Amino acid sequence: MLWKANVLVLGEAAHGISGGTIIYQLLMFIILLALLRKFAWQPLMNIMKQREEHIANEIDQAEKRRQEAEKLLEEQRELMKQSRQEAQALIENARKLAEEQKEQIVASARAEAERVKEAAKKEIEREKEQAMAALREQVASLSVLIASKVIEKELTEQDQRKLIEAYIKDVQEAGGAR
Repeated sequence: MLWKANVLVLGEAAHGISGGTIIYQLLMFIILLALLRKFAWQPLMNIMKQREEHIANEIDQAEKRRQEAEKLLEEQRELMKQSRQEAQALIENARKLAEEQKEQIVASARAEAERVKEAAKKEIEREKEQAMAALREQVASLSVLIASKVIEKELTEQDQRKLIEAYIKDVQEAGGAR
């Protein structure tokens, strides 16, 4: 029908256009628009609307994913920051602990050195006393020997012992006075 209308319009155009043909063509055009609107326009608009909704939904989802990614990125940055701070704190604690242990070891070594030094002083003093006692004994023995040779026959044994004890006492007092 539409094809016939076009043929008529073309045919009439060649011979002249009449008012009835224009009305007929206008009426056909309006019917065509109504049919297009009912069968093509509304489904086309529905498809366009669905497509628009789909695109808007995809944009919303992409925005949500972007926001989630930014949130995750920020969380990861915060975790990294916390991890660095914790690592720094651990390093600092280890450094402090090492310093404290070093100080304890040094203090312990100093105390041990002082103890050894004091023990050595006491040992030296003890050995000095032993040497002095041995020296006193030797001096006493030599003195007795010399004195006995000098006055061998003049002193009794008891007198010699008293003389030796007095001499040892004098030597001890002289040695202690040093």
